[in-house]
Amino acid sequence: MTIADRWLLPDGMEEVLPPQARQIESLRRELLDLFHCWGYDLVFPPPAEYLESLLTGSGNDLDLQTFKITDQLTGRLMGVAADITPQVARMDAHSMRRQGPARFCYCANVLRTKSNNMLGSRSPMQVGAELFGHAGVESDSEILGLMIAALGTAGAEKIYLDLGHVGIYRALISEAGLEADQEKQLFNAILQKAYGDIDQIVARDVANASVRGMISRLARLNGGFEVLAQAQIELADAPTSVKEALDSVEQTAKLIQSQYPNVEINFDLSELRGYNYHTGMVFAAYIPGYGHPVAQGGRYDEAGKVFGRARPATGFSADLKTLAKLLRDNDLNNGVMAPAGFSDDEELLCTVRALRSEGTRVVYAMPGQDINASEMGCDSELVRKDDGQWVVEPINQIF
Repeated sequence: MTIADRWLLPDGMEEVLPPQARQIESLRRELLDLFHCWGYDLVFPPPAEYLESLLTGSGNDLDLQTFKITDQLTGRLMGVAADITPQVARMDAHSMRRQGPARFCYCANVLRTKSNNMLGSRSPMQVGAELFGHAGVESDSEILGLMIAALGTAGAEKIYLDLGHVGIYRALISEAGLEADQEKQLFNAILQKAYGDIDQIVARDVANASVRGMISRLARLNGGFEVLAQAQIELADAPTSVKEALDSVEQTAKLIQSQYPNVEINFDLSELRGYNYHTGMVFAAYIPGYGHPVAQGGRYDEAGKVFGRARPATGFSADLKTLAKLLRDNDLNNGVMAPAGFSDDEELLCTVRALRSEGTRVVYAMPGQDINASEMGCDSELVRKDDGQWVVEPINQIF
């Protein structure tokens, strides 16, 4: 083993060094304070659980992302948490058991066997919020509003919001009567927006001409608010649940538009992100210059059914490290350097104590060392005036 092998990190695993670590921690505190102001209670899920609990109702995607380990105490198979949402759903159903709407928030490290995208991490710091116990546009709108507020707190100036509803596709597929293999082929084609393949598959495998046409048109229904009006016409023969889904998407979008007029809303009615897990509206937030969602979520009703308590639920999550990297623009060199060799200067000690009590970073220089103030996160220094007073002045040279 070479020296390089000893410090080389696995792909997708990263360490966070100063000053970025401070930047991330500052954002974490701001977001958790924001969630608290919205009425969301903080929870700390365990880092690992038995697989029967951890993967229940989450679909195959999460299973593939979960590292499996053996519990040495019981011999049972455990999973390292790859997503906090199922854990919070268990808490609501089994540990908390509140009767009315329940709101929870969290921020914790998760571990994944693979990243969600080429730029993603396998060890994200997942931050998010979940709302249980209410099904409707009010709870969907609240979660969307909180997600937008969180991105604004992180520093996002322009947000693009994508809205969809997996119930539309689910209802049409139920009418199509496809075999499992046929449905899988169609699902993958729609996921990739391969319009030619979609037309070919439905022409070959869907007998009902009306359903065949609606599935083909659904894949192309994406754009602004005009898409919703177009969908009402082109999906007029769809089951009642499709019209209800379209209505809920429109109502939610109008609420968000009225409250956050600077957010640009786009609709993709064939969005299948988290299809095996989500049951209703799905959404994702984008910012300029970054091709992947910076936050996403959706409705996942009855996730607690396997724990004996089915409850409607909706929520969102994001990678705190990604938010800090993309959106934070704080001045991290805002500390004050205190000179070495004045440990018996009472006036200096009082000045340092006063600055620190106000939350100012003060770093003492060490005797006999050449110190780069910027490496210590400092842009100012304490200077003694002729009258013996110590004052803070900008640094004009490197220590």
